[in-house]
Amino acid sequence: MTDPELTADQDHETGVWPLIRAERAALAADLADLTDERWTTPSLCSGLTVREVLAHLTASASLNAVRWMAGVIRCRFDFDKQVAMRLAEQLGTTPGETLERFRRVIPSTTKPPLPAIAMLGETIVHAEDIRRPLGIRHGYPVEAVTRVAEYYRGSDLVVLAKGRIDGLQLVADDGPFTTGTGPLVSGPTLALIMATTGRASYCDDLEGDGVKLLHGRCQAA
Repeated sequence: MTDPELTADQDHETGVWPLIRAERAALAADLADLTDERWTTPSLCSGLTVREVLAHLTASASLNAVRWMAGVIRCRFDFDKQVAMRLAEQLGTTPGETLERFRRVIPSTTKPPLPAIAMLGETIVHAEDIRRPLGIRHGYPVEAVTRVAEYYRGSDLVVLAKGRIDGLQLVADDGPFTTGTGPLVSGPTLALIMATTGRASYCDDLEGDGVKLLHGRCQAA
């Protein structure tokens, strides 16, 4: 007999994948005409260029649970080392090759041992890590960013998120997302996500008595 709760979880996971594919495709399109020089632009991920962040996204969409664990063991449970190793595997010899490798994983449902919503979060956050330094603006569907915001408010699994917003009230001004109690932080859902995951520059897009505290927590990351 089928467990109704399990079936519901599977349906929820399935519904996330079209959002992931759409955001991957949008990012690939935005980067299609990037000059070689602009591929070396520093991203919002400390120490990584926008090209390297894209290679990281390709790596994440290429690793199943078995390969992920094999890499963890190979790197002696140094997770940062594994990220660097997998990124290098997907970088390619030219920016054009980096982009082509990313294009090939747009429809992929391969993932490390994480929920699909974590993959959507990674896709959106790292897309902004790339877009913001390049001055590229993208309109994200409210459904996609709301789902990601709801995931991060209760999770520190991939990045510190839940702990960063502890004691703050977050309220989106462009969608239904709201969480927490305490000093107010309000603004676009995307900015709330990016600040929640430690991107201090997005605090400039937010308002409220809690913004200064959140900004300080981002800088301390």
